[in-house]
Amino acid sequence: MKIFRSESLVDYSTYTFNYALYCLKESKSELPDIYDKGFLPYSNNPDLDEEIYYLARSLRVNLHEFKESSENRRVAKKIVEMNPDFEVVPIEKFDVNEAAFVKFCMKFAEHRFSESISEKRLKYILNNPSVSHIFRFTLNGAEVGYVVAIIENGTLHYWFAFFSLDYQAYSLGKWLMFSVIKWASDNDLKHVYLGTCYGEKSLYKVRDFKGLCFFDGNQWNGDMKLLKQKCKSDNTFTRDVFKQDTDLFLEGLRRIS
Repeated sequence: MKIFRSESLVDYSTYTFNYALYCLKESKSELPDIYDKGFLPYSNNPDLDEEIYYLARSLRVNLHEFKESSENRRVAKKIVEMNPDFEVVPIEKFDVNEAAFVKFCMKFAEHRFSESISEKRLKYILNNPSVSHIFRFTLNGAEVGYVVAIIENGTLHYWFAFFSLDYQAYSLGKWLMFSVIKWASDNDLKHVYLGTCYGEKSLYKVRDFKGLCFFDGNQWNGDMKLLKQKCKSDNTFTRDVFKQDTDLFLEGLRRIS
């Protein structure tokens, strides 16, 4: 892998000169290490040929600490009447360019993604060389959801989920995420990465699952109280954390092993 920086925002009033941090993947075997360093796959430019990863406040489940929560059990109990099931399909056995599948994903994206997504970008994501499996979910035998996953050597990234909006009363999205995490745990994987964790809309991930930690820019941090505070204040964020409370930041830095 190659890690590089790209000059970003400038604010002379607070002496803040940002550099965005990226990673260029050079081989598939690097994926566990790339995720462990806090990087996530960048998909916003479908014209890129290289696989680029960006550093962010990402969230992961340490599976040796994972156990079902009361919310997980509530969702599972509620949906059981719909005969839920899923299968894990290797990407080489799944046609990600099939018209009905693409239409299904686009319909979900139009209603649920905070940013617009073109069909070109969707196909760029689905055809990413690191995508290894599609989780296909059914209720009463009907296909109702899919999860695009990257699995490599004990690491699983729950990258994108697409599901029917006709079953919101059953918390279908929560069931998909819980099912993938439990599958990973049952199959002796080490970590499940759940993407970024910014803003209050991300808090459902923090509340619903055990064994969580987040990448704070320097290390994986298991302080969920702190993460909740961060998510609730993201919309009012004005300056970097070091400048907000220098002594507290340096104290935390000294604890990094």
